[in-house]
Amino acid sequence: MIELEKETERVILVGVCTCEQEDTLKSLEELEDLADTAGAKTVGRLLQNREQIHPGTYIGKGKIEELKDLLWELEATGIICDDELSPVQMKNLQDELDTKVMDRTLIILDIFAARASTSEGKIQVELAQLKYRQTRLTGFGTAMSRLGGGIGTRGPGEKKLEMDRRLIKSRIAQLNRELKDVRRHREVTREQRTRNHIPVAAIVGYTNAGKSTLLNVLTGADILAEDKLFATLDPTTRERQLPGGQKILLTDTVGFIRKLPHHLIEAFRSTLEEARYADLILHVADVSNPQMDEQMYIVYETLMSLGVTDKPVITVFNKQDKVTEDPGMIRDFRADYTVKISARNGDGILELLKTVEAVLRERKTLLERLYSYQEAGKIQQIRRYGELLEEDYREDGIFIRAYVPSEMYRKIRSDGFDQ
Repeated sequence: MIELEKETERVILVGVCTCEQEDTLKSLEELEDLADTAGAKTVGRLLQNREQIHPGTYIGKGKIEELKDLLWELEATGIICDDELSPVQMKNLQDELDTKVMDRTLIILDIFAARASTSEGKIQVELAQLKYRQTRLTGFGTAMSRLGGGIGTRGPGEKKLEMDRRLIKSRIAQLNRELKDVRRHREVTREQRTRNHIPVAAIVGYTNAGKSTLLNVLTGADILAEDKLFATLDPTTRERQLPGGQKILLTDTVGFIRKLPHHLIEAFRSTLEEARYADLILHVADVSNPQMDEQMYIVYETLMSLGVTDKPVITVFNKQDKVTEDPGMIRDFRADYTVKISARNGDGILELLKTVEAVLRERKTLLERLYSYQEAGKIQQIRRYGELLEEDYREDGIFIRAYVPSEMYRKIRSDGFDQ
């Protein structure tokens, strides 16, 4: 039996610094992690300081010559640029370097394609990939069909390039129709949650901040949680009971990252909008990462682009077990509450649940009412959707003191159940 070993691609990372060099270096470090996740080995880096990115070749002519030498010296099989390349830039670099040219967006799309497991995730990733490739079908060559003179030389009247574009457009239209059905299903699910008065907390954060691990600890979801970028892609919703007895739904969302491709944001909008329709946001931040402040900024910018601006935010400073030295004052001025936890060993989880309970309580109304024993079934609804503070069995009925959702309180009054 012959075993074929997959050859690891050896790549050089290329970046252009137009503002602060420190930010570009951090971005290149993250790009190296992305390349590693995608299965490539980084063998070198090249950074150029320019006022602006070269519109034709991304980097200048001198750096292209330097890159040619690096490719030969390091025996690299390709390059990865830190920004999304235009079709012209990609073609020109391929012509100049005669090697495989990739960009940040292509790497992220490749990782997403490998991680997608549900039908919804696969549809969203394929749609993003097709939109990315649609503008990059370029070139003329022997494979292109031509109209010719004479018998047997006539082509079908359509270039291969145009056929590919037509097929991609047709596939995109089909995927958009399938995605509409997915969105419709999500809307029905959200309406059902609203009718049930079960609050929803969306877990958001930078990729690899520990969102999936937190969901596993809170709900026993048993979803994949690895120390990798985009370890999990498909959203998961699970139920959790809070210390006061109320039930809450927790939804994990796809991780954010700097320079998140707009193709992905558009394709995953229905998934990312879980945060938009949630009652509160659990923002998970990796306190052990030296770039935590920049990562939190990117998360808030992404949430703002999705229209998530009016939700209470609890920032969860995760991975406290990895901090060996006192990091000093850790703050998030945009958050309503902050909690320090370690999802891996369970430290701070109870405090987090109590904080969630306190935030939800602010959105509830205090109900004090005496129910007759014939109405005892309604107390179960209060116990399920509210926070029961006092339940006193008396001769003339059951006295209830509880915090209930405002919508539920209005329904009780309109139905004449309240005094």
